[in-house]
Amino acid sequence: MIDDFETQSSCPLCQADMAIKWQKDTIPYFGDIMYTTAQCDQCSFKFADTIILSGKDPVCCTLPVRTEADLDARVIRSTSGTIIVEEIGVMVEPGPISESYITNVEGVLQRIRGVIESTVRWSEMDNDFEKVDIALDLLNKIDAVIDNPETAPVSLTLQIKDPLGNSAIISANAESRKLTEDELETLKTGMIILDAEKDEIIYDISDEAGPIGKND
Repeated sequence: MIDDFETQSSCPLCQADMAIKWQKDTIPYFGDIMYTTAQCDQCSFKFADTIILSGKDPVCCTLPVRTEADLDARVIRSTSGTIIVEEIGVMVEPGPISESYITNVEGVLQRIRGVIESTVRWSEMDNDFEKVDIALDLLNKIDAVIDNPETAPVSLTLQIKDPLGNSAIISANAESRKLTEDELETLKTGMIILDAEKDEIIYDISDEAGPIGKND
């Protein structure tokens, strides 16, 4: 397989031509990986991902957040990972502009918190105070867990489902299992799939993505 190469695609925001750069590397614990980066010259859209090239089974990782140590557990979320926190009704699905990241459990909760804060602002502008109250209640629950999971009035469980097996929760308290066929049918990948033997894209999610705000 070629270590470095470039492919052409289209920007998921403005549909302009965009080059995707691929760079192979090797990192401890994961083996061979592929960095992918892209930037649109027209609208400045940026994309970055890290793809694990070794064969991985579809995985579901689960970690009950019960202690301070659980908040510090390492979380690897690839662009194909769906994050679920059932206790507060949160599901973060992959999309055409998703990016991978490495953080800890607290970092994931802070990301979710940021989205809910945005919901509060939008709902206040729309005078939807019922939605504001619901969002504020969720923020209080998340804050309580971040402050002290052991005394929080509600316990949260972080779950990541990844049909490509590229996500993980690294903790002695985390559990991993293979996804069922039924689960696989409902999950999105939200990413580009690379045929490693042919060095070519076999599916590009951006082919189905139109500019934001455009209705076909």
